Amino acid sequence: MCGLAAIFAHHADSKPVDAAELQRIRDRMTVRGPDGAGQWLAPSNRVGLAHRRLSILDLSDAGAQPMASADGRLIMVFNGEIYNFRDLRDELQQAGAIFRSHGDTEVVLELYARYGVDGLSRLRGMFAIALWDHARQGLLLARDGYGIKPLYYADQGGCIRAASQVKALLAGGAIDTSPDPAGHVGFRLWGHVPEPHTLYRHIRAVAPGGWMWWGQDGNHCQGRFFDIAQTIRLAPADASVDLGAALADSVRHHLIADVPVGVFLSAGLDSTTIAALAAQAMPSERLKTITLAFDELAGTDGDEAPLAEQVAAHYGADHATCRIPAGDFAASSEQILADMDQPSIDGVNVWFVARAARQRGLKVALSGLGGDEIFAGYDSFRQLPQVVSRLKAFGWTPFLGRGLRAVSAPWLSRFTSPKWAGLLEYGTNLSDAYLLRRGLFMPWELPQVMDPEMARAGWRDLQPRLALAETIEGIDNPRLAVSALESAFYMRNQLLRDADWAGMAHSLEIRVPLVDTVLLSQVVSLVKAGKPPSKLDMAACARPVLPDAVLRRRKTGFFVPIAQWMGQPHLRGWAATVLAGF
Repeated sequence: MCGLAAIFAHHADSKPVDAAELQRIRDRMTVRGPDGAGQWLAPSNRVGLAHRRLSILDLSDAGAQPMASADGRLIMVFNGEIYNFRDLRDELQQAGAIFRSHGDTEVVLELYARYGVDGLSRLRGMFAIALWDHARQGLLLARDGYGIKPLYYADQGGCIRAASQVKALLAGGAIDTSPDPAGHVGFRLWGHVPEPHTLYRHIRAVAPGGWMWWGQDGNHCQGRFFDIAQTIRLAPADASVDLGAALADSVRHHLIADVPVGVFLSAGLDSTTIAALAAQAMPSERLKTITLAFDELAGTDGDEAPLAEQVAAHYGADHATCRIPAGDFAASSEQILADMDQPSIDGVNVWFVARAARQRGLKVALSGLGGDEIFAGYDSFRQLPQVVSRLKAFGWTPFLGRGLRAVSAPWLSRFTSPKWAGLLEYGTNLSDAYLLRRGLFMPWELPQVMDPEMARAGWRDLQPRLALAETIEGIDNPRLAVSALESAFYMRNQLLRDADWAGMAHSLEIRVPLVDTVLLSQVVSLVKAGKPPSKLDMAACARPVLPDAVLRRRKTGFFVPIAQWMGQPHLRGWAATVLAGF
């Protein structure tokens, strides 16, 4: 896990790369890679790459970056982990490749050297890549299929700049910081900034599962090698998939490291199953687990510590419970906002548990993130199809829903959620109902909570209803449609992004075995074959079996008492505090 930076002055009239700017971008990401730093500038001064290193695989200097291919044709900076790199390495060696290191970075280089961008689809893992090709005189940017690892770019003035963080790009000092209305609307709408937007007009996110190429004089092209919704559409029905073997395979791959790997352990099914499978996969080592506990939740269903401690003992883990008092949040809130790369109403829990993991000496931790999205754990999987089924007929008279909302919204918002006013307008199809459910502020509220003109421009540019509808087009199974929405929007733009910045704030790599492209295809195949696996089916794959208390526990989610700490009744107040910090 690392931080990368790249600058390419691709137009003949653009200024040469400023080495000082490149270094400023790189060193704004020091916490992402405290173990080493590297920088390379081409003799032409038209391209430069930089890197901050967190050593996970091949801890020697041979794994340092920027890394050049043996023939000097390619040079690359890379952030993330390739979990199948050993298999790829063996295959490439059989084809004649000679390796000078023992990590995954050189494998990516060799794979590109032989297959170009076609090789990206063979990478199983989380990654962001910036690669300079001397022979083709161009820069490649690429990002993993789920978008677990971030990669942002700005193309202005005949120069492309890229980095692992928005704030790092801003630290370079050369990017126009004009606001992006769509990014600002997106944050108020969702509580996070939806990709590809940021708060800044000239900074965009590379598409998950996508690649972008810049050649000289602005010659530009792009493509996709993976898409969640497309994978769901095309995966074949296959009742023979062994769910237990599929889960064990993913966890085993995510344990690959040359440093110890721990587990974030709550009392929920996702993390307890991950802990069980991890302990089974590493019988010669004692698994380290970490749980958060809050004084405000002691003695309630939300207190996960007692049951997590029971699970840890059940699997012989070396466990630690980290208690977070309200005063700790007050003392840390400014640092949390400084570490947050883009505004988010979530991520505080991950920030604290990542801090606890790092204090235990860990550089890598597994998280149960993604279990609800792939195994239909959210209420949305049940509630959204039910609502749409009951209200679908009103979709033929959209003016009725709009009129009822316009009349009732001012009245209803005084004593209940404003969402009720939009039920007939947004509850008649799955994609609109999803926006209604996940929205922080409702679309009709936007002109009241931000500049009205920016609200209108941002809504027009963002087009959230169209983006949601296009995502599930052609997906007839309601469960798979909701899975696509939850994975491509809430999980990608909030949960995964929060895991990145909050983990990296403490130089901790967070891995997510349930967010895996291979596992996704396997689970979708079971759903299409009429054997949709549930969260309990997932938990039943744990060996030894999970304690009955875990299997019987009512789902509560991983809750952090931010509202109580701030003296606010809901997250809207926290959202205003967050945005004020940007």
